[in-house]
Amino acid sequence: MPFYVIDRIEGKVAVVVADDGRTFDVPQRTLPKGCREGTVLRIDAATDTPDWTEAAIDEGERVRRLERARDTVRQLSETDPGGDVEL
Repeated sequence: MPFYVIDRIEGKVAVVVADDGRTFDVPQRTLPKGCREGTVLRIDAATDTPDWTEAAIDEGERVRRLERARDTVRQLSETDPGGDVEL
């Protein structure tokens, strides 16, 4: 199932990034109400050109991604020896 994240909103256009790295400029009016930067969208039908009117906000996936990012930062901070970096 493809997921997309709203990267930023520029005026009336949302820049949406797919998990595979593709970006789309999507008119905000075609997205579900309540979308903002960081919103994770799910579209059940996988196509090359997503039908944004079929997109649904996936709050559970957004929470999973945030938790995964926090775990990664925590793991990195645990291995940081501290101090200055020597080149």
